[in-house]
Amino acid sequence: MKKYALLLFTFGSLLTFSTNIFAQNNTERTDKLYSMSGFGFAFPLGETSDYLKPKFSTSLGLNLALGNGGLFFYPKVSLHAYSFNEITPDAGYNYTLQKGRATTYLLNVALGYRKMAGKFAFYGFAGGGGGFVLTPRINVNSGNMKAELSNKTNTMGMVEVGAGTEYNIGGAALFMEASYMHGFKDIQNRNFNSAPITIGIKPNLSKLLNKK
Repeated sequence: MKKYALLLFTFGSLLTFSTNIFAQNNTERTDKLYSMSGFGFAFPLGETSDYLKPKFSTSLGLNLALGNGGLFFYPKVSLHAYSFNEITPDAGYNYTLQKGRATTYLLNVALGYRKMAGKFAFYGFAGGGGGFVLTPRINVNSGNMKAELSNKTNTMGMVEVGAGTEYNIGGAALFMEASYMHGFKDIQNRNFNSAPITIGIKPNLSKLLNKK
């Protein structure tokens, strides 16, 4: 529960920070602040697929226009889930866990550029951040015939680059996005690389800032 409380606090802080920037520097813009809510799958790449398999994932974020062009600020929280197959047990553990569940809590902050084409828009972005990846492990007590699951917290720095497309439906935009994430810390003595593919909706929040 503490992790979810921290996540909600972080997302709320990002929303407050972003709306303040918008109000101070972009008051002339009326349609350039969006929230982002998406779902899809994050596909492990290379040797990461030795211990992770894709499961249903979600992400939350904001798109905040900067200036009067196509540049935007893009903070995003990645709540990706994976099937976890342990290769070697952690120190102090004797068994490898199979078909477990690994979860990411990663905050990446990016800059992007959006190009409009009628009701469609195309964008790209690049940035970095970090957080933690929870991986399960199992401890078996053969004396009392009990097994205990616990989570290992893997802190992780991260870079992410990606691209997407949007379709305006009035007060919101439907979107599809693909990206590449590279972690700077190994898990199971292997690199962490993933390609999230996300679809979802971006509601227009700009009216919340209208003081008229």
